[in-house]
Amino acid sequence: MNDTFLPPIENPRGLIMKLAYYFTRRQFGKVLTPLKVHSARLPPAFGLFYTKIGVLDKKLLLPPETALLIREQVARINVCLFCVDMGRSFTIKASMNQAKFDSLEQYRTSALFTDAERAALDYVTELTKHKKVNPDTFASMSHHYSEREICEIVWLVASEHIYNMTNIGLNIHSDMLCDLTRKKEKA
Repeated sequence: MNDTFLPPIENPRGLIMKLAYYFTRRQFGKVLTPLKVHSARLPPAFGLFYTKIGVLDKKLLLPPETALLIREQVARINVCLFCVDMGRSFTIKASMNQAKFDSLEQYRTSALFTDAERAALDYVTELTKHKKVNPDTFASMSHHYSEREICEIVWLVASEHIYNMTNIGLNIHSDMLCDLTRKKEKA
């Protein structure tokens, strides 16, 4: 296990942060490492911003599975182990097709993915890897998604980068949330 660049704060100051620790422990079975390493050192408004991302994701028109596939692809490309683990724990809790998420690296050839998902994942992959997109890739995706959905896809990529860079920048790795979620689901 790699150590984070800054030590986790186990006993936070302030009522808001103590409540954040309590509620994440209650929701996930532990206090999340990004909360202890990053958010605990900043004014509460920063942590609330991260919470707002999750709230905004609930307003998306894209199916939840598509949104999580996009987030997972970005996190996988950026090698954010915490985010990959977190995303997968959400898919387990939501009883989504785990074989599909296991096959994400082969999305172009796997029969588990629709043409629309492939087009979105091509776009997401290109944007994440190269920080630009070929007009043909965009055109292919636009055949499957509305303008609103395209903007949602861009939002998912951009907001996932916020999570990824926070964790990568502080050497935050997996919290083993998938294992905790599987145990919780069996109980």
